[in-house]
Order: sequence, then C-alpha cells, then structure tokens
Amino acid sequence: MIYLATALIVGICDITYAILFSYFRSGTSPARLLQSVASGWFGRAAFDGGAATAAAGLGFHFFIAFTITAIFFLAAKRMPALVRQPWLTGPIYGIGVYCVMNYVVIPLSKIGPRPFPPMVVFVSGVLVHMFVIGLPIALGARRAVR
Repeated sequence: MIYLATALIVGICDITYAILFSYFRSGTSPARLLQSVASGWFGRAAFDGGAATAAAGLGFHFFIAFTITAIFFLAAKRMPALVRQPWLTGPIYGIGVYCVMNYVVIPLSKIGPRPFPPMVVFVSGVLVHMFVIGLPIALGARRAVR
C-alpha cells in the first residue's frame, strides 16, 4: 500500500510541476504537454491525436512513476542502507532518474536526442527530480522497509 501511495504522490506532483512550469514558461497547454510525453512512443503523430494521445501520455507518465518507485523500493528491500539516510539517498536517486530519463530513455525513444536545455529548465528539472521524485520515494521506501 505504501508503494502505491508513494508512486501516486510522486506521479501527481511531478506531472503537476511539469504542466505548471510548461504553461507559465511557454504557454504550453496541459494536453500538449501530455502529448509530448506520448510522442516518446508515437512520435510526431502524438500531437495530432487529441485527447486520446494526451491520455496515453498521462498513462505513460504514471507507468514511469510506478516503475522508478518500484526500482527503489526493491533495491531498498535488498539494501536497507538506502533508507537509513533518505534525505541523502533520495535526492541522489532523483539525479540518477533525471540522467537516465534525459540521456538514455528520451534519446532512445521516438523523441530522439535533444540539445542541452536552457539553464532554468535544466536546474529546475534536476531539483524536481531530487526533491519531488527521489526524496518522496526514499521516504516511502523507508516507511515500507520498517
């Protein structure tokens, strides 16, 4: 149960950040942002798919949130040291997730390689992955391992 709650909290907080940041930074609508997530699977066609591909993007987003949460929970079960200092291991895990997503998953998806983002996008992305994704996952895992 803690795993499910943690994954939902992480997924909701992350997508809320992404939607708000994209909207206030460049006027991107929530549907367009979710279609950009779906474009990793569908390519450019995701932007012509309307609500269906936006919903698919939301589904892909939560699939990723549940997957990265499961990876840390499983690792913490085998290596309890990961949850002894969640304020350290969580942000480090978040940086790892950021790197894997941006330098492995996205380049290998139908989105393809992207140029280095503007500094505000990079810094906010790393901080969100550290404290909105990694830290809650580590805190949830600590509670689950106890």
